[in-house]
Amino acid sequence: MNKLRKHLSGNTSNVIEAKHLAEIKAPTGNLYASIAVIAKRANQINISLKEELHNKLEEFATHTDSLEEIHENKEQIEISRAYEKMPNPSILATQEFMENKIYYRNNNEDDLFR
Repeated sequence: MNKLRKHLSGNTSNVIEAKHLAEIKAPTGNLYASIAVIAKRANQINISLKEELHNKLEEFATHTDSLEEIHENKEQIEISRAYEKMPNPSILATQEFMENKIYYRNNNEDDLFR
């Protein structure tokens, strides 16, 4: 749950804020390249959080679940709620990009980043 704590303890809000396109464009020189970098990072965050959530919930999995056991599992519900309260991966990726915390590179000089 270290990623959960890291993102919740950070100053990331759950609210989408408008960004200036010039600020997003500045690091790469191309708006679409910047958005592509943000989208790829958001996908990485989403995959890692999903794997982390499934690993946590797998601890509670039983093969013979009854209806009573499903409703009484408070820890599983609390874990799910904590992940639901986390900011959207695209918000996290945008914040990382704006703070220059994402490493990206241009493999081809004639590519999008030019």
